[in-house]
Amino acid sequence: MTTKVLVPLLGEGVEEVTVTKWLKHEGDSIKELEPLLEVNTDKVDTEIPAPATGIILKIVAAEGIAARVGQILAIIGQPGESPSEAETTPLSRSGKPAAPAQPAPSLPPARRGKETGFISPVVARIAAEHGLDLSGRRGTGLNGRITRDDALRLVENAGLQPAKPDASLAGTTNTGDRLIPHTLIRRQIAEHMLASHKTSPHVLTVMDADMSRVSAHRSEHRTAFEREGVKLTFTAYFISAIAAALKTYPKTNSSWTESGVLLHGSINVGMATSLGDEGLIVPVIKGADRLSLLAVARAVSDLANRARTRHLLPDEVRGGTFTLTNHGIGGSLLGMPIINQPQCAILGTGAIQKRVVALTDPNGNDAFAVHPMVFLSLVFDHRILDGASADAFLTKVKQTLEAWS
Repeated sequence: MTTKVLVPLLGEGVEEVTVTKWLKHEGDSIKELEPLLEVNTDKVDTEIPAPATGIILKIVAAEGIAARVGQILAIIGQPGESPSEAETTPLSRSGKPAAPAQPAPSLPPARRGKETGFISPVVARIAAEHGLDLSGRRGTGLNGRITRDDALRLVENAGLQPAKPDASLAGTTNTGDRLIPHTLIRRQIAEHMLASHKTSPHVLTVMDADMSRVSAHRSEHRTAFEREGVKLTFTAYFISAIAAALKTYPKTNSSWTESGVLLHGSINVGMATSLGDEGLIVPVIKGADRLSLLAVARAVSDLANRARTRHLLPDEVRGGTFTLTNHGIGGSLLGMPIINQPQCAILGTGAIQKRVVALTDPNGNDAFAVHPMVFLSLVFDHRILDGASADAFLTKVKQTLEAWS
């Protein structure tokens, strides 16, 4: 009796995944709970194990294909068994069963030739973009099938450029130019950022904060935190200050809906984390207002480490109500980040830098001093907040940092 490999529910609200890599091929033997394929949702890669021991009779969803929860990804059975036609109908990129004669229009159709063998939609797209001739080639897949990794390796080794440059580049390409194909994560980031910019009227307000007290507190307590196995970073202070400000000004912890402004009952602060050249991901610290500085620092360290090693769970990048992006890590002083929809605002923190500031003592005497300063850039949705309410929120963040004890 055959066993269907279905798209599992990977987290609350996760309705669709994209197949990124098959770890086994048709005809391969597999044991129950052995990793079978990798899928991506919300920029998180997750392995799906085999639900049974047997032979992979059919792979229904090719790499690059979207599939909804409960849909069939593959069929596992015993030698000699054959899955039904309904079970083996391939999925289109939209996650719906595709008619064999009408492949998804955004990708070259899968094909099978006497000289080439089966070519998946992903491999066909790579070949079309880079002018690859796959005739007579054998890959590392089952029966010599050319896999996505084989195609990318051919592109890399040959230093190939696309056969037909994007029409948007007409007149701008030159000899020696090289096109780097978009990764799935980069496409997701691009789509999300463009949609956000089109959705919300973005407004920027900037203040600077004196980090003297925070710096002193960190120097005094970082060793104690390390004994607890926790690295105390400035990010933990920023998140704690944001949580305090969101509690004081709950309208900043909201989302726009056509019926009204939705005030969120929980304060869940996302922190933008770099994945290097691939882009970034935003793991979320849930209930940040209820956590001590130690607990926030522990969460920051844990989530950042697992983000970089691709071990986040889908639920850990969902449900954010506000986002922090620390662009100062790269030396940037001032930035204008894009709102992480459907949130109301995002706070960017620049590099902490010693600067000369003017101070006034209780007697009204002015003096110059060198203090560690940071620019705080708040970008907010002008449909929800006006300048006065946004500045009140940002002032609270500034005051919390400057009065740290």
